[in-house]
Amino acid sequence: MTVPERPHMNGAQSLVHTLVAGGIDTCFANPGTSEMHFVAALDQIPGIRCVLGLQENIVTGMADGFYRIADRPATSLLHCGPGLANGLANLHNARRARSGIVNIIGDQATWHRPFDAPLTTDTEGLARFSSDWVRTTTRSADVGRDAACAMQVARRAGGGVATLILPSDASWDQGGVAASSLPDLAPTAPDPHAIGTAARILREHGETTLILLGGRAMLVGAQEASWRLVQATGAEMMGEYVCARMSRGRGRVPLNRVPYAQAPAQKALWRYSHIILVGARPPVGFFGYPGQPSIHHNPETLFHVLSRPDQDPATALTDLAETLNAPKAAIPDAGPRPDPIVGAPTPEGLARTLAAIMPENAIVSDESVSFGRGFYEHTFAAPQHDWLHLTGGAIGDGLPVATGAAIGAGGRRRVIGLQADGSAMYSLQSLWTQARERLPVTTVILSNRKYKILINEYVGVGASPGPTAMSMLDLTNPELDWVKIANGMGVEAAWTDTLEGCADLMRQSFASQAPFLIELAI
Repeated sequence: MTVPERPHMNGAQSLVHTLVAGGIDTCFANPGTSEMHFVAALDQIPGIRCVLGLQENIVTGMADGFYRIADRPATSLLHCGPGLANGLANLHNARRARSGIVNIIGDQATWHRPFDAPLTTDTEGLARFSSDWVRTTTRSADVGRDAACAMQVARRAGGGVATLILPSDASWDQGGVAASSLPDLAPTAPDPHAIGTAARILREHGETTLILLGGRAMLVGAQEASWRLVQATGAEMMGEYVCARMSRGRGRVPLNRVPYAQAPAQKALWRYSHIILVGARPPVGFFGYPGQPSIHHNPETLFHVLSRPDQDPATALTDLAETLNAPKAAIPDAGPRPDPIVGAPTPEGLARTLAAIMPENAIVSDESVSFGRGFYEHTFAAPQHDWLHLTGGAIGDGLPVATGAAIGAGGRRRVIGLQADGSAMYSLQSLWTQARERLPVTTVILSNRKYKILINEYVGVGASPGPTAMSMLDLTNPELDWVKIANGMGVEAAWTDTLEGCADLMRQSFASQAPFLIELAI
């Protein structure tokens, strides 16, 4: 989009005009003094919805969730280096999710920086930790140009976290120039040699070959093309454990992920002589364990890259299917939709209950951590939905990703958060934003009052926990009262310790546009 000339513009105004021209319509923000001229420009210039987060890690997590559903970037606004530091964990998750974000960081005025004021830090150094592109703009005349570059990175195929650092004088000085959008960086064309190699492998070794999907290959078009290959060649398909978004439910491929734990992952992967990577990485463990390998596959397995994250996986898989003359293949019937389960909560019971009552086209934001690893096999017969996972392992993304996803869907889709209680405490301020924006988010807090995953990890690393160690993994002294916490954030909430109680509360929440929280004692 071309930006008309506007005389007497400061840098912040040129930034907003450039963002609007480039299709940015949402800003997740936690601003401070250095960003006040940008905040003023957002007020003066229509076109961008501003969503306040009460802590920077909420802001960056919302921007991640927004991109995963809207498939276009928003901007996040953070205050100086320390504000960026607060948001780094969910920027790390966003980068692992390959989300596109235009990350705007205010900073000290260029002439004030040498005085080493309290907030002065190496903002650019911090940004490089979890950004694909970083630039510090020191002149108001360059702000629009650099913002256009940042948007080009965030919009590119395969996503990108682009961080633009703006010293406050670059925002308030006159001389800003709004910039037109740069051309989108389209997906790189599939590699004919990669397609030829994959075709040969599938012809010769189909029954011992795994097609491993990652990134956008977990969406409908790529799944269906991969299913054609599986049916035609005898190969199998799986998704990466670290999964930003997967299309699921009736009429879609019943796709499982590589297991998290080492033993089941090795059992699932060991027999494959070849693994074809479609937007995926070779599978490795989250952690190293004493005397155990980092890889989960057979060391003799050969890997073949069919498509990279900057390529369109559906096109690559379809071209491969055509090369092999693989016919269209019907997706198997997932069977009847399960009935809700009654009684004490179990992972299987909760999954089946969710599949029984979730509305059509829902979004599941899953940070259930250890409790939810087996949810997939019991939810294949659910209505069609999208499932979002924690991608970078930095806990605390479930609530803000759910919040951003609800905004990315325009408030038209029910978001269901499956949220471990310990990790929810990292980003509970998300509930306040959900209430403020009246978002259709139903959060189920899986309340076991402990860091259960870390208790499990003790076994893996061979450590022997005693009373001091166990006290650091226990959340009962004092107990967290999630009903009161949610009410204090403006969100209606209720407690239950049965699956039928959870089902009733979920149904009630689905009838409202307002957020609701269920504390489910497990």
